[in-house]
Amino acid sequence: MLLRTFISIVLVFDMTNCEEKNNMALVVYEAPKIFTIFQTDVREFTFAGHRLNITQDWEKNGVAAVVWDAALVLAKYLETTNTVDLVGKRVIELGAGTGLVGIVAGFLGAQVVITDRKIALELTRDNVQRNSKNLNTSLVDVRELEWGQDVSSFNPPFDYILGADIVYIEETFSHLLKTITELSTDKTELLLSCKIRYERDSNFLRLLNETFDVTEVYYDKTVDIYVYKAVKKPDIK
Repeated sequence: MLLRTFISIVLVFDMTNCEEKNNMALVVYEAPKIFTIFQTDVREFTFAGHRLNITQDWEKNGVAAVVWDAALVLAKYLETTNTVDLVGKRVIELGAGTGLVGIVAGFLGAQVVITDRKIALELTRDNVQRNSKNLNTSLVDVRELEWGQDVSSFNPPFDYILGADIVYIEETFSHLLKTITELSTDKTELLLSCKIRYERDSNFLRLLNETFDVTEVYYDKTVDIYVYKAVKKPDIK
């Protein structure tokens, strides 16, 4: 099980007497809060005036089956920015996991394709169905997409490409960039939300910047999450 009770042995010092005491205390505490959140079966949020219920399943699918802060930040950005109008626009979410961002895009009036690897899609479909009363489900499609594969069946280009915390496995970067490039034109806006945890994350942004103009459009300092906008350079096919 992910959640365990940890036991920490704490050596207590009496600074008043400047003596080290040999008192050994057993301190019992719960696992970090983030793991507790991930163990929650259903999480509730409110976006675009709608209550959103998202099922999680960490035990089954791990990182692909929980709501990360990057998804919440991107969803909030879509809802509140005056620079993005999704009404009637074609939108695709990559590496959707729980599908939260794509569902919020649907709330905001977009025609959405929510994608991920096959193993993750059962949960994604369940979450779309769970929130269908607030969605025009004829405008929300859930489909399998392995990065790097042919995307012609998706009828690109899209108006917006969305991705929340999808930049973390370096071996996938070339495939991800290929997919983004083939789904877009110089009129498409790519919106990526992520935490820059390691040098490899910055490396992807540098790689992306070779074919796209990349700008930081938002930063949430409370969770250390950035939102980047990228637009394909006009001379890139």
